[in-house]
Amino acid sequence: MARTIARADLLSGPDYALRRQELRLAIIAGKRRRRMEVGTFATFYFENYDSMWLQVQEMLHIEKGGEEQIEGELAAYNPLIPQGRELVATIMFEIDDPKTRASFLGRAGGIENTAFIKVGSHTIRGLAEADQDRTNEDGKASSVQFIRFPFTAGEIAAFRAPGVEIVVGFSHPNYAHMAVMPEHMRQALAEDFD
Repeated sequence: MARTIARADLLSGPDYALRRQELRLAIIAGKRRRRMEVGTFATFYFENYDSMWLQVQEMLHIEKGGEEQIEGELAAYNPLIPQGRELVATIMFEIDDPKTRASFLGRAGGIENTAFIKVGSHTIRGLAEADQDRTNEDGKASSVQFIRFPFTAGEIAAFRAPGVEIVVGFSHPNYAHMAVMPEHMRQALAEDFD
């Protein structure tokens, strides 16, 4: 399984534009198997090579920055591809109402440090990406979080066991929500491990 996107992996702008619809449909279908709602507001999008490749191609297509843009996009999105002993999630707090969104995010400071995945008796704590603060000095959380879940060999073996109960959630005092991962999703995510 590819672990980084290289310049040679990318389609030219015109080639991507010609194939954009078919590529988006195919990759988005795979992304649906990797999407999980946790509580009222949070959605976990478990990333992989394909999802990040599409993101890079879309950024290049939309922004049209050409060759000068490519290096920055690869630097931004390659770190979100799991490297064989981890799962990586983009977590979005999707709240349409501006007042509700502001109120929730204002009370959710530090939530990025409370994400977890429980696999049977194992608890894997999430590690927030350190590229920037995801909670500001006023205690307001960002609506987008990037969380890495590092697994040990024993935790990977437990995750791969068909039928194991996997719970994804937060232990934040203002958002202590959890959800059980469906078996089809466990199977898809198990492919991220070496």
